[in-house]
Amino acid sequence: MPRARRRLLRPTLAALSLSLWLVGAYAQSPLFSPDGYRIDLYRSPTPDQLQGATIVDTAAVQALLDQTPRPLLIDVYRRQWLQGRFIEDQPHENLPGSHWLANTGDGELTPQWQAYFADNLNKLTSGNLRQPLVFYCRSDCWLSWNAVKRAASLGYQSLYWYRDGLDAWQAANLPVTPASPAPFP
Repeated sequence: MPRARRRLLRPTLAALSLSLWLVGAYAQSPLFSPDGYRIDLYRSPTPDQLQGATIVDTAAVQALLDQTPRPLLIDVYRRQWLQGRFIEDQPHENLPGSHWLANTGDGELTPQWQAYFADNLNKLTSGNLRQPLVFYCRSDCWLSWNAVKRAASLGYQSLYWYRDGLDAWQAANLPVTPASPAPFP
C-alpha cells in the first residue's frame, strides 16, 4: 500500500478505535443496564435526543393536544412502593388528563412492573401501537427516557418525549391536577 494512503487510513482507524472504545465504555457503565436503560442517578442532565422518539417542548405538547388523534399523556414519576401499596409521601400533580404509571421509568423492572407498564399501555391505547404517546416526568429526569425506550421495545410507533416535563409545564403557568398512580394489581 502506498505510504500516502496509509497515512490517510491512520486517523480513520484511530477514530474507529475511539468510537468502539466509547461504545464499550457506555455499555459497561454502572449507570446503564446491559439493555441500555439508565439504572442510577435518575435526576441528572438528560440527552437532547432519543432514538425512536420526538423530543417536544411545552408549546409542542400543547399543539399535539389539539390534534387528532389526541396523544395520551403518560407520567412516569416515581412513587414509593411498600408492602404492596403506593405510599403517598408527598402530593403529586401532573398535566390534566395524564395517566400516571408510577415507577415504570425505572431502569430495571421486575416482571410484575413490566406487566403493569405493558398492560396499562395496551389498555389505554386499545392495543393501537400507532396511538401517539407523550411520556414525561420532571426536568433532568431519566425515568421518562427509560419509559419511552421501553414503549418502543413494545412496538409503539408514535412516541414523544416531553424532556422537561412537569417542571416546564408549571414554569409556563399551565394548569396541573392532583394525581394518583394507576392501581398496581
